[in-house]
Amino acid sequence: MSLTIPTTLNVNGNLLDLSTPKVMGILNVTPDSFFKSSRKECDADIISRVKEIIEEGAAIIDLGGYSSRPSAAEVTIKEEMDRLRNALTLIQNNFSSSSLVLSVDTFRADVAKMCVEEFGVAIVNDISGGSLDKNMFQTVADLQVPYILMHMKGIPQTMQNNPMYDLLVRDIFLYFAEKVSELRQLGVNDIVLDPGFGFAKNLSHNYELLNYISDFSIFDLPLLVGFSRKSMIYQLLENTPSEALNGTTVLNTIALLQGAQILRVHDVREAVEAVKIVETMKQAKR
Repeated sequence: MSLTIPTTLNVNGNLLDLSTPKVMGILNVTPDSFFKSSRKECDADIISRVKEIIEEGAAIIDLGGYSSRPSAAEVTIKEEMDRLRNALTLIQNNFSSSSLVLSVDTFRADVAKMCVEEFGVAIVNDISGGSLDKNMFQTVADLQVPYILMHMKGIPQTMQNNPMYDLLVRDIFLYFAEKVSELRQLGVNDIVLDPGFGFAKNLSHNYELLNYISDFSIFDLPLLVGFSRKSMIYQLLENTPSEALNGTTVLNTIALLQGAQILRVHDVREAVEAVKIVETMKQAKR
């Protein structure tokens, strides 16, 4: 990896250290996320999930109010806001804000703005890389929060309808180069790249991309990966999302060995253990 890759993110005025990879725990406040067990709608389930994520060792909690699975139903901006506002209010009332780094998983600028300004959410995680809301980049620049820039083509409802590339890795690199340049010109300081495994990519694309994770170091930016229980695992292994934890851990380990700095997961404890094992191995080599 390049030695100039940032090892910190500025989250609400504090530095989040990425010199040791961090785990981001998923909190879905939706009724239709692809992994059924991750859906948390009632207040008690949301509080229980936040407690679980914290106790198992995640550094970041990523809240989503709009499922991005293929063929997911459209959600109005009001409904997305209502879901997130309820969850964030519960978190605010039941947990110490000093111990939490919150991220919002949204492609809508107004939703991001609400979460940051009303609830102190520290990171914006945009699956569309600014492609689905022309105001997102300027909004993130105005808010001065870290921005997770993911690669995706099309929209969630149709992204898996025969996705095609000229040269997969080159096309993704060009996408990131253009988007990072635009964000830098607007004054966005903290950018995290997410190659977008499972988004507008078929099985072959996903495993081809997996081979090139270390090459993303050319951007000198932190890298986030999200494999958790996705179809690239359960389709290959001919099982189901509920049976895909072992495959998830394998892919997380491969990504850590290639320099990934943030793992976005449903299963926090297992990801934290993978980080500990890989880091111990690296230290022993020195």
